Amino acid sequence: MLESLLAGAVAVLTPMCLFLIMIGVAVGIIFGSIPGLTATMAIALFLPVSYQFTPLEGMTLLVSLYIGAISGGLISAILLNMPGTPSSVATCFEGYPMTQKGEGFKALGVGVVFSFLGALVSIAAMIFISPGLAKIALNFGHFEYFSIAVFSLTLIASLASGSLIKGLLAGVFGMTCATVGMAPIDAVARFTFGSVQLSAGLDILPVLIGMFALSEIMNTAETSHFESDTSIRDIDLKNVQGFGFSMAEFKSQITNMFRSAAIGLGIGILPGIGGSTSNLVAYSVAQNQSKTPEKFGTGIIDGVVATETANNATIGGAMIPFLTLGIPGDMATAMLLGGLMIHGLTPGPLLFAEQPVFVYGVFAAMILANFVMLFQEFYGLRFFIQMLRTPKYILLPIIFVLCIVGAFGLNNRMFDSFVVVAFGLVGYLFLKFKLPVAPFIMGFILGPMVETYLRRALMQSKGDYLPFVTEPISGMFLLIAVLSLCFTLRKNLRSARERAAKEQP
Repeated sequence: MLESLLAGAVAVLTPMCLFLIMIGVAVGIIFGSIPGLTATMAIALFLPVSYQFTPLEGMTLLVSLYIGAISGGLISAILLNMPGTPSSVATCFEGYPMTQKGEGFKALGVGVVFSFLGALVSIAAMIFISPGLAKIALNFGHFEYFSIAVFSLTLIASLASGSLIKGLLAGVFGMTCATVGMAPIDAVARFTFGSVQLSAGLDILPVLIGMFALSEIMNTAETSHFESDTSIRDIDLKNVQGFGFSMAEFKSQITNMFRSAAIGLGIGILPGIGGSTSNLVAYSVAQNQSKTPEKFGTGIIDGVVATETANNATIGGAMIPFLTLGIPGDMATAMLLGGLMIHGLTPGPLLFAEQPVFVYGVFAAMILANFVMLFQEFYGLRFFIQMLRTPKYILLPIIFVLCIVGAFGLNNRMFDSFVVVAFGLVGYLFLKFKLPVAPFIMGFILGPMVETYLRRALMQSKGDYLPFVTEPISGMFLLIAVLSLCFTLRKNLRSARERAAKEQP
């Protein structure tokens, strides 16, 4: 293995591959940082470009775009409260409050470093343990995926900061919105009201852009005087050293980092789930495991560490079933599959045997791209801050146009742009009524998974519910879901008693 990795590294250390890594990561960061322009879109746009290169050079360009875009989403999430990609949704929960406290540079530094470490851990796992992990994931069926989705849904309770009832209502509303369109399995039209456009359902990206970006633009337009953000103006770049945080703070997050990396890696291996789920799950777990969970939502680095480590660890996880079994782990790796096919290559066990230099060359390219991402984002931190010091009467219209264009570019239809506006209004109402957005997003993402795998599992068992419990892996996750729910409810009841005791004279 080490000989193959060395041979792959030698194959990548050419002027052309290094140039493609530099360009790919830079373009990926731009795509990731602009709401609506995702990693999937970046890879899709550059697929025709990759055809003119050798297979290794083409894949080097595409994986560099992938790594740069997933990490780039933290920039707008932290500084504007607008996730650049679905994988950076939960980064808004702590990153933007840190910016409002004048700690935007620190939040960016934490996000960049732990994005790098999360991806590095997952790439190492991909290199050394990918065949074994892929075989385990291959044993997961409809029962197991349903139980995993149910377990993830139980985390809504822990994401419901303040009011548990409001959090549950937001989660149910998210699941309801996810039912719009054709039903899975039998393709029955639901809540389409005769609209052909609604038959395809609501895509996650326009919903995210509306709930976070457009609602934030509306709220800012209402409450500010359209000058540059005072929280960003107050960031003192002269006295900031390194990445903006201390070694003591780094050491305090090591456990959080490895736990979140394991979550991202595990979720990445499971096809079809992806970073949009892993960052929410990692954030929720970090909050549950924290000694000071009440500080979450006020702007602490624990949440940024958890989300950015997890979503970048998903990269290596998603590549494991893609390379070893030919099963894309998410939409981005589905695009990478197309990149392989246009070069006449088929992922799977035979690829390791027939093209070892190519496979380990891709591994080496991902490692180099990860280091280039760290370098480019470190030297771009001050530029990002300076750029966002632009007065808001200039900045907000530009962001609004980019959001609309990004939504349109997803499927080349104006309907998605209208969805952005509609859910911008919904997000604005959420802000006004102080409803938590995180449970809504969790319900919207996981609701279809629960329904699809439930129906598939019942078809497989011919209507018998018993296998959900008797299948070992499925039963284990359902048990964990029950324990997680009980633990969260117990913690909420204890917090309510403590608040009631403090209010008593």
